Amino acid sequence: MKSHAATGGRRVAIVSTYDELCGIAGYTRALEAQLSASADVTVFDLDQYLLRTAHPRVRKLGDKHIEEIARQLSTFDCVNIQFEYGTLGRTRSEIVRRFVRLAEAAPSLTITFHTVHPVDPLPWPEIRRALLRGQIGKAIDSASSTRQISSLGNAIYGTLRRLQRTKWVSAIVHTYRDMQLMRDVQELTHVFHHPLSFVSAEKARNIRQSVTRADFPTLAALPPDAKLIGTFGFLSSYKGFEVAIRALRLLPEDYHLLVFGGVHPQNIKKHQEIDPYVASLLKEGGIGQPTAGAPDVASRRNDLTDRIHFLGVLSDDAFTSAMAVCDTVVLPYLEVGQSSSGPVSIALEMGCRVLASRTTAFRQLARYHPDRIKFFDIGNFAELAGLIRSAPPAPVALSNSSFNPETNLRLYLDAMRLRPLSQEGGRVFTRQTEAA
Repeated sequence: MKSHAATGGRRVAIVSTYDELCGIAGYTRALEAQLSASADVTVFDLDQYLLRTAHPRVRKLGDKHIEEIARQLSTFDCVNIQFEYGTLGRTRSEIVRRFVRLAEAAPSLTITFHTVHPVDPLPWPEIRRALLRGQIGKAIDSASSTRQISSLGNAIYGTLRRLQRTKWVSAIVHTYRDMQLMRDVQELTHVFHHPLSFVSAEKARNIRQSVTRADFPTLAALPPDAKLIGTFGFLSSYKGFEVAIRALRLLPEDYHLLVFGGVHPQNIKKHQEIDPYVASLLKEGGIGQPTAGAPDVASRRNDLTDRIHFLGVLSDDAFTSAMAVCDTVVLPYLEVGQSSSGPVSIALEMGCRVLASRTTAFRQLARYHPDRIKFFDIGNFAELAGLIRSAPPAPVALSNSSFNPETNLRLYLDAMRLRPLSQEGGRVFTRQTEAA
């Protein structure tokens, strides 16, 4: 538990991961700083070891952990839960039981959804194709997965519909489309939407004025005229970093790819010599791959050892500084149904040149930041290479964004009823209006 006292006297509890290397924890730390000038903020850190370990005795400790948090929530004016399904447990029953306990204990409740599951019917075409090919197991898995996701979402939304009849309940989502789903399909009364926001314009300017490549030893060793392409985030197959590597092969040798990130802590396995996705990236870049005899021209061209640089997991401050030194930030993610992305939001707030795959989440974000993202088709490394080589746009005026930490703060204060909704600007980003 972490507390931050302010002079307002209003007490806000945030229930979230906090001391973790994950995107939600990073956002919670930014949100805590935004709220701390307006309320007394206490963060209850969700212990991921207790909540996600499968051992029966540890699972009981996880329930006890939730119970200890829940017993303290009644003393707060408002409780915000930074909600991602997997942070509360491994199974449907664990997630729902623990969520209900926290939600019922809050005197006034605001839920920030980092994933919003769509209302999807069974994928009959996919099931039919699997059955025609004799892939019965695949057909069953496809139907079962859809039903499990739907069942889990319905349990959470149903809890909120029940609670909103007796107390203040609001939901915050990160896209206008998710707001529509929550308001019109799930019938939640108070729904607010705003993109993730981390870095103020003033802070971004200060970082850009102070940081240099010399702050990163690996980059200091590169030629001064090297063009730096940055990719950011945990190393996971849905991030599509191999697409950036393939694009690098089509670019002149003065282009270098920087990979800022590492394996997610929850994906680290005992006795595993190397994460499979990391191994695939090394292979894609021809790094450390054995060759028979003396390397020929083709094998030398395939070896990008000197042009791909893995710079590991960074602190929050180093993360923003790293974006400031990149000429281009590339986000080649696959479509996995994500609602938001921390790295792309930070890159935009830092005034970076951003190239992103045409996923639903990135296209929805572009509604809040028009003309700031250049898109390429998912997986199309040739299109990406062409965009990287094209002339960069004019520098961005960092103060011009209509969605920033200040507007995010106002929205949270509205969603938690900590200021009158009639106050100037108070309804700008609520469910009644569109993003742009």
